[in-house]
Amino acid sequence: MDRQKGIIRYVVGLCAALTGLAAGGVLPATASANVVPSGTTAPYAAERPVSPAQPTPVPPLAVRAAVDPDPLSDLTVETSPTTGEASLPDAPDLMELGEARAVGALPDPQVYGARIFRGRAFDTCHAPSLATLRAWLASPYRAVGIYYGGRGRHCLDQPRLSRSWALGAQRMGWDLLPVYVGSQSPCVRNKAKWHVRMGSRPWEQGRSEGRDAVRRAKALGMVKRSALYLDMEAYDRKNAKCALATLDFIRGWNREVRSRGYFPGFYSSANSGVRHLETARRAGIRDLPSAMWFARWGKKPSLYGEPTLRDSAWHPHRRIHQYAGNVSEKHGGRRLSIDRNAVDAPVAIVR
Repeated sequence: MDRQKGIIRYVVGLCAALTGLAAGGVLPATASANVVPSGTTAPYAAERPVSPAQPTPVPPLAVRAAVDPDPLSDLTVETSPTTGEASLPDAPDLMELGEARAVGALPDPQVYGARIFRGRAFDTCHAPSLATLRAWLASPYRAVGIYYGGRGRHCLDQPRLSRSWALGAQRMGWDLLPVYVGSQSPCVRNKAKWHVRMGSRPWEQGRSEGRDAVRRAKALGMVKRSALYLDMEAYDRKNAKCALATLDFIRGWNREVRSRGYFPGFYSSANSGVRHLETARRAGIRDLPSAMWFARWGKKPSLYGEPTLRDSAWHPHRRIHQYAGNVSEKHGGRRLSIDRNAVDAPVAIVR
C-alpha cells in the first residue's frame, strides 16, 4: 500500500509539473528524470530504452515518466498489421493524465535532452563545404539539413560528410538537421524513386533501416538525444493497402530509432505523408514521430495554421515548415540551390 501511495503521489506531482511546463513554466527539480518514487525500481535506464524486439512487462506509469526519453514513445503491445509481429504491452501515455488532455499535447522535448533550434534553415542535396558554411554566416540561416543516409537519397555521394565536418559546422554556429532518405512507399508518386520502394515486410525493413540510420548518425558524431528525420516522399495515401504498409515502415523506423535514445522525426508533403500521420495520430496509433517536418511550398513560413495538422499536434518545439524549394541563393560570394525552412524543433547533438 505504501508503494502504491508513493507512485500515486509521484504521478500527481509530475503531472502538475508538466502542466506548469505547458503553461510556460519550468520543470522543478523534484520531477527530475533521475527521480523514481519510493518503493519502485526502474526496469531500464534512460540511456538504454527498452528494445523493440524484446517484449517485456510494462513498468508502472510513474517509472515510465522517470526513465522514458520521450513520452511520445510507445510502450505498447501491438500486432504489426502486415507481419503479425507483437511488440510491447499497452499503457496510457503520460500526457493522458492530469489537465493536459488535448490530443497531441506533449512535453517540451528539452526536458528529455533535446537540443532545440528556432530560426531559418536550408537544406541542399550535397553537404556544403565548411568554407561555404562560413561564407553563409552572412545569410539569415543558422541550421542546415544534410542528407546523411539512406538508399533513397538523390545525392548518394557525400564526400564532405564526416565527424570532423559535423563538428566544424556546429562549432561555427550551425545546427544540423540530419535527413535519412530510406526506402520509399510502394505507391510513391515520383517515378525516380520506384527503384527504392519498400518490400513485402515493411515493419522489419523499417526497423532495419532505423538501425542503419542510428549507426550512420553515430559515425558522424551525433549522440543520443539527437533528432534524425526520415524522408518519405509524396505517395498515394488513399491507396489503403499501400498506406498501411507505408505506415508500418514508418512506425518500425520510429520504434528502432527511439529505442536507441534518438528522437525520430518525419519529413513529407503536407498533403501526403503528413496528412496520413495526422490521421493516424487522431486515431490513437502508436510509434509516431517525435517531430514533424511538413513541406508546403508557396506559402509564408509558418509553423502553425497548417490545414493538415491540428495546432495541438507535434507541439511544443516539434515542427519544421519547408516553405520553398529548389531556389538559388548567394551569400558571402557562394551560391547554392536550396530548400527553405522555418524551424522550431530538435536537431543533432555532435560530439
